[in-house]
Amino acid sequence: MRDGLQAYCRECWSEYHQRRQLAKGRNIRPKVPAPDGHKYCRRCNTVKPHNEWDRNRRASDGFSTRCKVCRAAEGRAGHRKRQYGITEAERDAMVAEQKGRCPICLTADPVHVDHCHKTGKVRGVLCFNCNSALGKLRDDPDAIKRAIAYLEGNAWKPTLVAPGDCQQPS
Repeated sequence: MRDGLQAYCRECWSEYHQRRQLAKGRNIRPKVPAPDGHKYCRRCNTVKPHNEWDRNRRASDGFSTRCKVCRAAEGRAGHRKRQYGITEAERDAMVAEQKGRCPICLTADPVHVDHCHKTGKVRGVLCFNCNSALGKLRDDPDAIKRAIAYLEGNAWKPTLVAPGDCQQPS
């Protein structure tokens, strides 16, 4: 209008808009009431206080469309899909196949996806310590064998054949 105001109030315009969308066959999300200082998360279907939401200056209410917990879960799932090419269900199936334990130490809960850095193939799901140990040994079977020999007390002692040339014990 010329005076800068709309012809309808917000409630009337919202009702009119919803009727038009329904007439077009589009889905209308019902408004879920939330007390002051709270917001409804459509992903987890709960009403949470504003401190459990990320800020978004572009949104009309100033908060994200999903709560912090849901956004974090979606971020982890997206990373797993992009990095390893597996879904949450496939990861859970691998953990169930391992009977819910790390296949190396057999004690801790497996939470980290282990993969070959050369081929990118997923090998399994390990605990943090076992996964980082393989990474520190650069996925090298010979280095792991030397570590086993060291732990068993058979330290690797090279024999000097020529200057700069060592022979491994057989």
